[in-house]
Amino acid sequence: MSFNFFVKSNITFGRGASGKLPEIISGYGLRKVMIVYDGGVKAAGIAEKIVAQVEESGVDYVIFDGVIPNPTNEVVENAAEIAKNEKVEGFVAVGGGSSIDLAKAVNVLMTNPGRIGEYGGMNMVKNACLPLIAIPTTAGTSSEITNVSALIDTEKVIKYVVIDNKIVASDVIADPEFTKTMPVSVTAATGMDAITHAVESYISNMASPLTEYNSLKGLQILYENLPKAVENGADMDAREQMMLGCIITGFGFSNANLGFVHAIAHTLSAHFGLAHGMANACVLPYVMAYNAEACPEKMVELAKAIGLETSGDLKKDRYLLSDALLELCRRLKIRTLKEQNVPEEAFDRLAEDVLREPVLGFNPRQGVTKEDVIEILKKAY
Repeated sequence: MSFNFFVKSNITFGRGASGKLPEIISGYGLRKVMIVYDGGVKAAGIAEKIVAQVEESGVDYVIFDGVIPNPTNEVVENAAEIAKNEKVEGFVAVGGGSSIDLAKAVNVLMTNPGRIGEYGGMNMVKNACLPLIAIPTTAGTSSEITNVSALIDTEKVIKYVVIDNKIVASDVIADPEFTKTMPVSVTAATGMDAITHAVESYISNMASPLTEYNSLKGLQILYENLPKAVENGADMDAREQMMLGCIITGFGFSNANLGFVHAIAHTLSAHFGLAHGMANACVLPYVMAYNAEACPEKMVELAKAIGLETSGDLKKDRYLLSDALLELCRRLKIRTLKEQNVPEEAFDRLAEDVLREPVLGFNPRQGVTKEDVIEILKKAY
């Protein structure tokens, strides 16, 4: 047995954890930081609290609040130009995956030459990055502790990823109080994103005993608490458990990688701007049913992890998970592709682009065809 498992970030977890931000910033001896967030974080009043904490630390700061869902190369380059002109020495990224992914990408350009598109793929970043403090406001992407930054190349019309251990956040402040302002639909979509990470990383052909442990444990926590958080956003115990499950799952998938679900989701986001969590969720049950043929034993283990009763018949039990995920999507009112305005006539082109997605290489069932992709898109429609 031989495998690698990478963990980097210092994690401060719990209600009120954001109060540690001045201490963490001061520990780096920084003179100026860039605070990165989007309009939603500002509207929720979270940005104001973080800015106050940064001011308490005594460092100068510049704000970049132009984060968009599915950040593009252009937005990254714009933010990087500001950061360089302002002589920024570190970052405080506040928000969901888009804010944190953008900050990671900008951080790459602070110490590495060229344009961000040159760093797509695995292990392309040559030089160490600046300190980055990630403060998630959603429980879904795990971007706060992963080595991944997902971006949109608008010229090539693709969603691609920069994967490198050098871009992992130096510190994470996981304060579940910041997640209680999430709308119901965002809670559901980001939660399903986390569940997708758990199941895809568990069945990945790069999985190891350590990633499998994290993926299973993360799934147990997420599956139990997501409906509670959706049905009652003020349930802070459920919110806290969702944030914990998201971090645990992140340890698994950042080391094991993902698969077919993300290949489809990346393509949907690139072409039609679908929110990442919703893009994952609407195809997840159907891809898991497709993959069940290649890894039936693992599908049964996942089913057992969420408390499903098995019969002992592997041919039947391998579909328990996909059936349960479909029911969960319906319970959480996950929108179909039709409801997300994805036209059927686009399926052919989408399928061609899905087949070019690198993450397919980690999927347990290899040999995915164009017809396979179209069939799944039809089921998700």
